[in-house]
Amino acid sequence: MALDPNVKKILDMLAIAGMVDIADLTPEQMREGFRRLALMVDYRQAPIGKIVDGQLPGPGGPLRTRSYYPQHFPAGRLLGLIYFHGGGGIFGSIDTHEGICRMLANESGCVVIAVGYRQAPEHKFPAAVEDAYAATEWVVEHAGELGLDPQRIAIGGDSAGGNLAAVVCQRARQCNGPRLALQVLLCPVLDLNADTMSWRAFEKGYFLNRAMIGWMLDHYCTPDVDRNDPRLSPLRAADLSGLPQAHIHTAEFDPLRDEGEAYAKRLERAGVAVTYTCHHGMIHHFFGMAGVIPYARSAMKMAGAAIKQALSRSSRLTDSQH
Repeated sequence: MALDPNVKKILDMLAIAGMVDIADLTPEQMREGFRRLALMVDYRQAPIGKIVDGQLPGPGGPLRTRSYYPQHFPAGRLLGLIYFHGGGGIFGSIDTHEGICRMLANESGCVVIAVGYRQAPEHKFPAAVEDAYAATEWVVEHAGELGLDPQRIAIGGDSAGGNLAAVVCQRARQCNGPRLALQVLLCPVLDLNADTMSWRAFEKGYFLNRAMIGWMLDHYCTPDVDRNDPRLSPLRAADLSGLPQAHIHTAEFDPLRDEGEAYAKRLERAGVAVTYTCHHGMIHHFFGMAGVIPYARSAMKMAGAAIKQALSRSSRLTDSQH
C-alpha cells in the first residue's frame, strides 16, 4: 500500500518546516511544538453535546478532567469511556486531544472522560501509571453520581495513553480492581524493547521515529528502570488472560504497528475477545490529525460504532446474568 495523499502532505510540510533534532529540544519546547501542531491538524470543529471540566483526586494531588457528552445522549445511565492522551508521558494534554475526544464521544455514544496525569521529567515513571489507575478506580466507584452505567465503562487512549490504558487493565485484573467492559487502544506503545519489521521499515521519516522514542525514554524513566517491566511494556506481561475485550487500532506506516498486532494476537491466544484494525496508508497519531486527514474522521466513525456495539452487548450480557 501507499501513503494516503493527505498524510504525505503533512510529512512534506513537517520536512519543509525543518524539524530540529529532537535531542536538542527541552520538554517545554516539545510541549509547545506539539500544542501548535494540534492547533493546525486536530479536528476541533466536531459538534458536541456539552463539555464539563472538573478534577478528581490523584495520588500526587488533584487530576484535571474534561468530560465530553455526545451530541445526542439519552436519559438514564450513559456509556462511559475513560481516556488518556498520548505524548510519550512528557507532552500532549487534554487540550491537544480535543478533536479525538469530541469524535469519540459522538461516534461511540459514550461520555468520554479525558484525564490529565502527571508528566515527566517533573514526575518520572511510574507517576503516570499510578495516576491512570487511581483515576480509573475513582470513575468506576463514582459511576452512579457521574450518570454512568458502571457495567458499561470502557478505557482507552492513544500512543502513550494507549499504553496506560493497557497497563491499567492488567493491574486491575491482578489487584481485583475496577471491572472494565472494553479497552480501546489507538496506535499504542506496547513494547519499549521492540525490534520489529515495522520499526525497521519506518524508523525514520514517518512522524514517530527512533530518536523521538529515545528522547522520551530518557525523560520518562530513570536510568535503572527495566524497560521490560510490564508497566512500561505491557506486551511483555507473562499472562494476558482475564482482561477486558479489546479494540486495537494501528497504522500501516507506524513503527508501533507490529507490536499492536502482536498484542492483539497474544490477547486472542489468552482467550480475550479482540477486534484488530490496521489502517492502510496512515501514520502514527493520524486520529489526532483529522482536521487535515479526512480518512481519520471515517476511521473514527467505524471505531466509535464498534465501541457502541461492544458496550451494548456488554450490557445485555450483564442483564442476562441478573
